[in-house]
Parts: sequence; C-alpha cells; structure tokens
Amino acid sequence: MQHGLMYQGSFENNYSGLEAGSSAFRGTDGVEHSIPEWPKDVNGVKIGYMEKSGKKFYAVRVQFEGHDIILKNPVLLDPMRHLGNKRFAPEPTTISDPIAETLLDDMIERNPEQQEELALLINRVNQVRRASR
Repeated sequence: MQHGLMYQGSFENNYSGLEAGSSAFRGTDGVEHSIPEWPKDVNGVKIGYMEKSGKKFYAVRVQFEGHDIILKNPVLLDPMRHLGNKRFAPEPTTISDPIAETLLDDMIERNPEQQEELALLINRVNQVRRASR
C-alpha cells in the first residue's frame, strides 16, 4: 500500500475554513486553487498538510476511502520521522507503511478527542491491506 502527503495551502489562510470534502485552497496570491487529484499509485492513507510561516509544515487532514478527518490539533511534520527523510515537493510525497503508521500514531496522540474516528480509519486501512495479500 502506498501512502502520500500533499500540500493544501498556507495554514494561516486556509486551516480555519478547512472542512471534510474540501477540494480547493486559497493561495497566498488570494486566488483559489484546486487541490490536485492524488496520483493513482497513492492508494493508501492520504495526508493533507499546510505550511505555517517559518517553513513549518503541519498535517491537517487524513483521508482514506470515505473517511476525511480534519485534525483539531495539527501535527508538526518532522522530515526524518514522518517523511523518511524525503523533502517536501510540489508533487505528493509518498511514504511507506511504517512511516504512515508513525504519523497516524502521532495524530492520535495529539488528538485524543478524535481517537475513535482515527482508529476507525486505521482499522479500515488494515482490513484493505489484509484483503490484498
């Protein structure tokens, strides 16, 4: 299973209005931009991130199948821990199962009030992974 992270706008301009199902963000130029389609090879967990001033990147959204969870407490992304030491890029960054699991664990730790809905997403991912073996 291939997981990915994708840029979804500047934090200051977009986080407060982010909702499940959002398909666009407001750029720093004030123009609305569509969130691109995920590449076909990203068939696992899809994580949307935003950039805060100072080049700090935060996971703000996690999606899988019908699940689309906006994190109440965004998770600061650490390139070593959450990207396998890959760099942020204009195209989606792909990550492996162990790295995705670490990031999902950090999301639960930072968002205990969303533990149940995050656990349901993780359970569904695990069901799909087992079925494809």
